Amino acid sequence: MPLARYACDPSRSRGRRFPEPAAPTRSEYQRDRDRIVHSTAFRRLVYKTQVFLNHEGDLFRTRLTHSLEVAQLGRSIGRSLGLDEDLIETIALAHDLGHTPFGHAGQDVLDDCMKAHGGFEHNLQSLRVVDQLEQRYPAYDGLNLTFESREGILKHCSRRNAELLEAAEPDGVAARFLRGEQPGLEAQLSNLADEVAYNAHDIDDGVRSGLLSLEQLEAAVPLVQRYLREALAEFPSLTGKRLLFETIRRMLSAQVYDIIDASRAELDAAAPADVQAVRRAGRPLLRFSTEMRRGSSELKRFLFASLYRHPQVQEKRARAEQVLRELFAIYLGDPSQLPADHAGQADLPRACADYIAGMTDRFALKEHQRLTGQQLF
Repeated sequence: MPLARYACDPSRSRGRRFPEPAAPTRSEYQRDRDRIVHSTAFRRLVYKTQVFLNHEGDLFRTRLTHSLEVAQLGRSIGRSLGLDEDLIETIALAHDLGHTPFGHAGQDVLDDCMKAHGGFEHNLQSLRVVDQLEQRYPAYDGLNLTFESREGILKHCSRRNAELLEAAEPDGVAARFLRGEQPGLEAQLSNLADEVAYNAHDIDDGVRSGLLSLEQLEAAVPLVQRYLREALAEFPSLTGKRLLFETIRRMLSAQVYDIIDASRAELDAAAPADVQAVRRAGRPLLRFSTEMRRGSSELKRFLFASLYRHPQVQEKRARAEQVLRELFAIYLGDPSQLPADHAGQADLPRACADYIAGMTDRFALKEHQRLTGQQLF
């Protein structure tokens, strides 16, 4: 399918920070995708968790499986809208590269530890990974991705950090946060696909863990109730895992088609002539319908209250926070415990945060036990 006029066209990319000759067989966004897949940070995602810690079970989602699911959903929707699928996949695979071990607990701990040193934002850390921390090439640090890929990776950014990035890279990937502009449609779609994916798989993982039940979801979440009852109307004898999977499958399909239909209507109304018009539109042009947005928001509120704040999850979160807080204090007080390339950096607090953020769950636990003699899990 040809690219729509408002898609990011790799032949019209704003380019890379360090110019490189074009590849003979791949587009610029295909090259970006391949660089992400071969990066060290991407491989580490297999042992970084979403809600449940890595040692709690082999079937729970990790950051890697989540990223693959986001890429699949994004490509499916993007194909119907005439967007560049390779750019969507690149952003989806890279969007969690800066996530800490132990999910959002790690993000919160590092931000607290770094309050006096510039703070910590996992989206900004993802950009830092692809711009600086990956060291694979002789001519530059980072992966030297295109502007459009980097723009999509930087999903959120505080104004303070946007100003710092803009000072270092005028009219760069942070400029839109200062101008009130939007990213390209491929980045907008990756954000939506991320939301669809984590809502669905947190239902799956929550029920599998025993912390949630389908009956509880049916009673409290209209979106789940609708598709569960649809599944039972067609397959009255369905129970257990098959009923769970069929409910989630129907919900995912409905959300995908809803995004396609609502976004087509929005694009027709806005009629952006090109990707620059998309950026200047003043609002995202890819969206859920009003009804589906309400249903998705209700589901998120339920998951926050009933899963993410479940006492068992919170108890493990507290121990995970202790692991990372104590690691940060140890490294900051005794840099000799850090690898030499981190210990020798001028900004020691940031080096400590970079090292901890790059850890997998199991490496963080192993390192904490080595340095403290404690086994918290």
